[in-house]
Amino acid sequence: MSAEPHAMERPQGPAEVAARRVLADARELQGVFLRTLYWTAKGRREPGEVARQCFEVGYRSAFFLSVTMGFIGMILVFQSGLQLLRVVPDLTLLGATFLELLVRDLGPTIAAMMLATRVGAGIAAEIGSMVVTEQVDALRMCGVDPVDHLVVPRFIASVVMTAALVMFSGLVSFAAGGATAWFVFDVQPLTYINLSLLDRGDLITGLLKCVAYGAAIPIVSGWCGLTTRGGSEGVGSATTSAVVNSSLAVIMLDLVISGAGFVVFV
Repeated sequence: MSAEPHAMERPQGPAEVAARRVLADARELQGVFLRTLYWTAKGRREPGEVARQCFEVGYRSAFFLSVTMGFIGMILVFQSGLQLLRVVPDLTLLGATFLELLVRDLGPTIAAMMLATRVGAGIAAEIGSMVVTEQVDALRMCGVDPVDHLVVPRFIASVVMTAALVMFSGLVSFAAGGATAWFVFDVQPLTYINLSLLDRGDLITGLLKCVAYGAAIPIVSGWCGLTTRGGSEGVGSATTSAVVNSSLAVIMLDLVISGAGFVVFV
C-alpha cells in the first residue's frame, strides 16, 4: 500500500513556522515600499492633502519632541560632565563632543523613536480603522490603490517633516544642554558652542538618517494598518505592531547607516 502524499510531509516546527511568517511579512512590506515609491512618482495628490499630513506629522509633534529632546540634552550633558570630571578637569570640549554625537546619531535616532510612538501609532490606527470599516475595500472597488491614497501623502509629509523636526528639536536639545553646562559646570556659552569636531561626514550621515527614518515610519505603519484583521481588537494590535516595527526599523537603519558612514568618511 502506498502512503498518502500528505502523510509523508515533515511536520513544521515552531521556528520554521515563525521564519515563514517573517518572510511572508517581509515580502508584503517590500510590496508596500515599492508601491509607495511608484505612486510617489506617478500618482496624483488631492489638493491640500500633503499639507494636512505635514500639519499632523510636524506641527502636532513639535512640542512633544522638543520637550523630550530638551530633557535628553540636559541629562546627557550632566552625565557626560560628571564622567569627564573624573578623568580630566577640562570641559572645554563638552559642547563640541555633544554636538557631534547629537548631529551624527542621537538627534535623528531619538527623535525618530519618539515619532514612531506618536506618528506611527496614529497612521496605523487611522488606516486600520478604515480597513475594518471596509472603506479600503470601497477604494479598491473604485479603482484606487489604497497605498496611493492613504500611504503616499503620509510618506511625503513624514520625509519632509522628520528632517525639520530633527533639526528643530536638536537645537532645543543643544540649547538645553548648554544651559545645564553653564549652571552646573560653569561652562560659558562661548566655550560650549564649539563646532570644531563637526565635519561633513557627520552632517551627511545625520541627514541620511533623517530621510531614512522619515521614509520607514509611514511605510511600516501603513503596512501594519493595511494588514489589520478583525474589529477594534485588530486595530489595537495593528497600532502596537506599528510602534514596535517602526522602532525596530529605526534601530536597524541606524546600524546600517552608521556603519556605512564609518566606512565612507573615516
